[in-house]
Amino acid sequence: MKADRILLAHGSGGTMMRELVEDVFVADFADEALSRMDDAATLEMPPGRIAMSTDTYVVDPVFFPGGDIGRLAVCGTVNDVATSGARVLYLTVGFVLEEGFPVEDLRRILVSMRECAAEAGVRIVAGDTKVVQKGHGDGVYINTAGVGVLPEGLDLTGSGCRPGDRVLLSGTLGDHGITVISQREGLRFSTDLRTDAAPLNHLVAAVLAAAPGTRCFRDPTRGGLASTLNELAAASGVSITVEEDAVPVHDQVRGACEMLGYDVFHVANEGKMVAVVPAEQAGSALEAMRAAPYGENAALIGAVAAEDAGRVYVHTSFGSTRIMDMLVGEQLPRIC
Repeated sequence: MKADRILLAHGSGGTMMRELVEDVFVADFADEALSRMDDAATLEMPPGRIAMSTDTYVVDPVFFPGGDIGRLAVCGTVNDVATSGARVLYLTVGFVLEEGFPVEDLRRILVSMRECAAEAGVRIVAGDTKVVQKGHGDGVYINTAGVGVLPEGLDLTGSGCRPGDRVLLSGTLGDHGITVISQREGLRFSTDLRTDAAPLNHLVAAVLAAAPGTRCFRDPTRGGLASTLNELAAASGVSITVEEDAVPVHDQVRGACEMLGYDVFHVANEGKMVAVVPAEQAGSALEAMRAAPYGENAALIGAVAAEDAGRVYVHTSFGSTRIMDMLVGEQLPRIC
């Protein structure tokens, strides 16, 4: 790459675009299928049903403690595919780059994506790049799509929760959302906050091995835990009650939410997983979660009931019960 910043010509389809693709994307991702530079990657696919997901990432700022938009993009799509119980195999990536974006920053993002994909055990096999005029792209947007293979007979669904089931959470709430907003607004806390962005496909596999009756997994991203649980309750025709004191939250996140007027149950997460499991398998599932990478703070946080279908409740630390509503509107813009 001769240029140190993205130019409109890098999206022209000509020699400068080829230079960007070959010297930056292909070189940094270093995947055999990608390096062939064909219009479509040719890949081996094990027998069975496939699971697919796609998402687009527009976080501001693009770099933050513990991660960046690249790690976020890989983790987000790996986790979305993993919620189905699939073994995640391949990712595609699409970039919308703003004219003037530093190539050094782009390389930094690509290294983060490559390292995260390697940690998850997935391959980045195809991609696309578009360049927009300065002032029209806010630096960089990333779209990722993922493909995985489902084990025979596995059919996890958010409509499968049953009365008596238990709700597990893989770790502390709100780390990602509060980290990003603190960087954006220049807030300072007594301890360092870091994003929780992490690939959780290995954690999901561990829980499934320990609790084969698991009903479903969900990652509580935008809208937080509250939106996730309300979606599950509505889809399954059940109610869910959460024990507030059982939900793990870092003190600095709790303090920041109180200062900013946020409900921690609405704050976005990018490296947490909710699992709903039969009561008799909850202990095994929790033990497997805590033994897996990124699950050391996992907790059993609630239970499913038949009454008041579609409702989610919180038993508070004061002994009262309140409704846990879904997020209405936009709490934290450009968070993921």
